[in-house]
Amino acid sequence: MDPALNLRHLHAALEVQSRGSFSGAAQQVHLSQSALTQAIARLESQVGAALFFRRANGVQATAAGTVFLARIARAQRFLKAIETTAHARGARRSRPIARALTHKQLRSLLAVIDTGSYTRAAARLSVSQPTVHRAVREMETLCQLSLFRRAPSGVEPTWQARQIARHANLFFAEVRQGLTEVQELQGRSTGSISVGALPYSRSRLVPQAVSQLLSEMPETSVRIIDGPYEEQLQGLLQGQIDVIVGALRNPPPSPDIVQELLLSDPLSVVVRKGHRLMTREELSINQLQKLDWIAPRKQTPARDLFIEFFRREGLTPPERVIECSSLIATRGLLLESDRAALLPAKQVALDVEAGILAVSPIPLKETSRDIGLTLRRDWHPTKAQARLLQLLKQLSR
Repeated sequence: MDPALNLRHLHAALEVQSRGSFSGAAQQVHLSQSALTQAIARLESQVGAALFFRRANGVQATAAGTVFLARIARAQRFLKAIETTAHARGARRSRPIARALTHKQLRSLLAVIDTGSYTRAAARLSVSQPTVHRAVREMETLCQLSLFRRAPSGVEPTWQARQIARHANLFFAEVRQGLTEVQELQGRSTGSISVGALPYSRSRLVPQAVSQLLSEMPETSVRIIDGPYEEQLQGLLQGQIDVIVGALRNPPPSPDIVQELLLSDPLSVVVRKGHRLMTREELSINQLQKLDWIAPRKQTPARDLFIEFFRREGLTPPERVIECSSLIATRGLLLESDRAALLPAKQVALDVEAGILAVSPIPLKETSRDIGLTLRRDWHPTKAQARLLQLLKQLSR
């Protein structure tokens, strides 16, 4: 978790940078000059770098200050978005919500949403339950919104609470990026990267890129997350995942994402080694229809291609299928049966090389999927994150 930076101190630092003096900024943020100086000193201690240096006619941001405060300026947009959400539901527009929010309030809100309980949220944050409850109540009063309602197992967030939580997560993600960039400026590549890996990318592409990255930047912390696309997309939109690698969606499911094509990869019929299918020089569509299949989950690009492959020939798609999006489980099912799966040849290349699985050499027309990167719109990567994206592109050529 990022350090508990005081949100008002962050705003004050932006004012110092904008006005070029502590005295001018102190008036704007309603603090004495000595109190502001102490606030900035505490912030610099938490960031691990001096943010300003004195000049004859005022102060100027250091290199670290310039990098960090650029991120904080971006982060402030998400606090303003929280304010907009509150105003949309009737809160007085004169209320300076963005500047009144606290780190404790935002963290308490997120913890209660994640755990579904004030008690469990308190345990996660290592504070008392009344402390969490009070922080949420303060936020409800500030925003003039009801953020939770009772549920059988605890509490559940309102729609407005989920909107606020998304902006809060993105705020904290931007702050973390700023702290990482200060460390990079100091020659410490200690940042973190969260990669959402869809089935195609899990076996080779993402592992190869991550291994190469860590050989260059060994102090970087990497998280590889699997799971359904819908869950990964929510993680991306919440700032909890930096990039999703895998099959692209058409049309894109959200206006808040951008998709970047890496490659188009055709699907092949994959079976166990020694399968009778491998003795045939030709495969008719009728023969394929009669096979027992392992198919991807519904409403995925691969499943859509599977269905369309048969419908183009005027045939009903096979109904005797095992639905599975796990490559490990699919591999096990192929080895234990005469079933077939429609997979990219690259995805099972290691098993083919090991003589465990086999890929039919007969090409399947119009089965290519677009594989690429899914990113948050207007996301600015750190040095390590940008290098990972570069490696993913290089390895896809």
